Amino acid sequence: MATIAIQPEPALPELPTAVPLALYVHWPFCVSKCPYCDFNSHVRASIDQEEWRDALLADLAHEAALLPDHRLSSIFFGGGTPSLMEPTTVEAIIASARDFWPQADDLEITLEANPNSAEAARFAELAMAGVNRISLGLQSFDDRSLAFLGRAHSADEGLRALDAAQSAVDRVSFDLIYALPGDTEADWSDTLGRALGLGTEHLSLYQLTIEPGTRFASMVAKHEFEPLNAEAAATLFEITQERSAAAGLPAYEISNHARPGCESRHNVAYWRYQDYAGVGPGAHGRRMGMCTVRHKKPENFLSAVARNGNGLVEEEVLTRHEAAYEALVMGLRLGEGIAPAQLAERIGVDRIVDDDAVARLSSLGLLEHGNGRVRTTQAGRLLLDSILAEIAA
Repeated sequence: MATIAIQPEPALPELPTAVPLALYVHWPFCVSKCPYCDFNSHVRASIDQEEWRDALLADLAHEAALLPDHRLSSIFFGGGTPSLMEPTTVEAIIASARDFWPQADDLEITLEANPNSAEAARFAELAMAGVNRISLGLQSFDDRSLAFLGRAHSADEGLRALDAAQSAVDRVSFDLIYALPGDTEADWSDTLGRALGLGTEHLSLYQLTIEPGTRFASMVAKHEFEPLNAEAAATLFEITQERSAAAGLPAYEISNHARPGCESRHNVAYWRYQDYAGVGPGAHGRRMGMCTVRHKKPENFLSAVARNGNGLVEEEVLTRHEAAYEALVMGLRLGEGIAPAQLAERIGVDRIVDDDAVARLSSLGLLEHGNGRVRTTQAGRLLLDSILAEIAA
């Protein structure tokens, strides 16, 4: 059976009393909308980079004023397509964040990028702006699959972009989508072998999910294509876990694989339920027990910043039980699982899991528990939603 592992968060000796903080910056624009995508992305004929730089900086300043006594551990530029940002905009945001908070010596600064040639040409400039980790949306090595997924790049273009990213920064990850209609075990095994041989420290390997409201959802409803059946998709998931672990990139989260010590610090902060600030259109945050949400539509976001100095549309104090459930949902995605007693104490609830349910599911081989921790097994990860409903206290 494949193993799942995660390295402990690196020790950060400076400012031991400061609370770690992850910063998420959302860039909402794309060249085109992919048919599977349900992220907050928009296509616009033109983008005023200076206007957007000023708006994002104002939104960032608002969050920073409400998050004193934090230590910045990561910055993540997501989207949308952040590689469409001018490097000067990226540089300004990084510099501002560094001014607002003390930061770890090994601050992780990730930018999501598409493999289009015009964007790949910016990778060196983005590295000079401060980006030290690139997450590349390759999605497939096959031109027919890329066309099905609505991607604007070719397989060859994707591999050239990967070379450019690896030349620009030391840390590179890329995404692949599998369990497409017609995918076979042999096809995916070949693709996975190729991916594992490209020398990156991190891979994000996602099963195709038909999300409500997407063009793919409409196509499936019209029977224009049929998704891969659940049993076949589960087999591909098992192959993914086993092959990646054997190659030295075990899964540390359901869909994310890394060499030990090379996990995405930013995403681990989410899954460990640490504080994170979210700025930019549609960005969510967790600010000291409060859920924050920004306006999704770019024009509404800009109007809110001009009117209020920030892009907030919602701030809600989470109840302790809401926070406990969120922490459980996020934490069980990780290979390390959760420490229920410690998590309950941190959030301020009596308990976070039903011990009897944990024992019952452990006897069925779906959970493991011991040494104060609870984690899912490989079989359990395929049934995570059902497990959560069973064990939530």
